[in-house]
Amino acid sequence: MNALLFRENKLADWLGRRSVDILRVSLGLIFLGFGVLKFFPGASPAEALVMRTLDTLTLGIVEGRNAVLLTALMECFIGLTLVTGKFLRTGLLVLGLSLVGIMSPLVLFFGDLFPGTPTLEAQYVLKDIVLAAAGLVIAAKALAASPLRLRA
Repeated sequence: MNALLFRENKLADWLGRRSVDILRVSLGLIFLGFGVLKFFPGASPAEALVMRTLDTLTLGIVEGRNAVLLTALMECFIGLTLVTGKFLRTGLLVLGLSLVGIMSPLVLFFGDLFPGTPTLEAQYVLKDIVLAAAGLVIAAKALAASPLRLRA
């Protein structure tokens, strides 16, 4: 019984030390992968949705291929900061800002995304809720470790 409890404690300690870093790197690889796809026309299943969303959000200032390239750059930057841990706070800030664009189709195009059952595009946007939650966990750890954090 003591050996089992000892193993559980060791596992809990290891998870406590490593799980958020594993989540950070995993999330980074996802953003990097989705970002890289957007550099190749037609490779990303979200390409048309990205174009439409940014065109709407920027009132036509950023549209078409430029919208996709801007998104690709942001996603790759986010991914690299998460994977490497370098400039993490900046990457998390960009992630927070990009979540506005990522989630906005749920408001802007709800009827198109959910014409009864969720479309593939709707499912693509809905999975981003989990990515946003993962970003919150990573941000909580990053901010708690920050030397700039005010102590009570």
